[in-house]
Amino acid sequence: MLLPIVQYNDPILRKKGVKVDGFGTELGTLVRDMIETMHAAPGIGLAAQQIGKALQLCVVDVSQVDDNFDWELDGSHPPLELIMPMVIVNPEVTVHPVEKEIIEEGCLSFPGIRGDVERRDEITVKYKDAGGVPHELVSNGMFARCIQHEVDHLNGVLFIDRMSKKSRAAIDKKIKELAAKTSGGKA
Repeated sequence: MLLPIVQYNDPILRKKGVKVDGFGTELGTLVRDMIETMHAAPGIGLAAQQIGKALQLCVVDVSQVDDNFDWELDGSHPPLELIMPMVIVNPEVTVHPVEKEIIEEGCLSFPGIRGDVERRDEITVKYKDAGGVPHELVSNGMFARCIQHEVDHLNGVLFIDRMSKKSRAAIDKKIKELAAKTSGGKA
């Protein structure tokens, strides 16, 4: 079932998600709905906050991304099509001390708005899947960037918070217009 995507200025986007402790049918249904919503948007990631739930849960699918990235899941390198879409529950991200890269990002909660965001290019994330099975993923490139973006959502941090003042200023008018629309005309 397609879920409505919350847009910028909704307070839920600033809420830190609570840990997921139930891995049953209810979570499975929510995950399926989130994946369907992400694909229909279309997007490569969707956090629970973006569908109105303050949980430590996001979904990612970088299988169609035209980017050169690498990954290692639980010590092996399974084909991307076997691990996508990926369900990430209760993530703990460690950012590796590698070069930072500035790349343009967008967000399903900010339709039509894109801006430059600086992030590290490699991460390790420990998480559980929808069945509660623990995993460890090391990734780089757009895979790592997407996970960092979604995990930020889980902690109430938005991509606009990570922009330089110059990048943010370039899209400030659009952000204010979206905020006004979302809040019923009150920016």
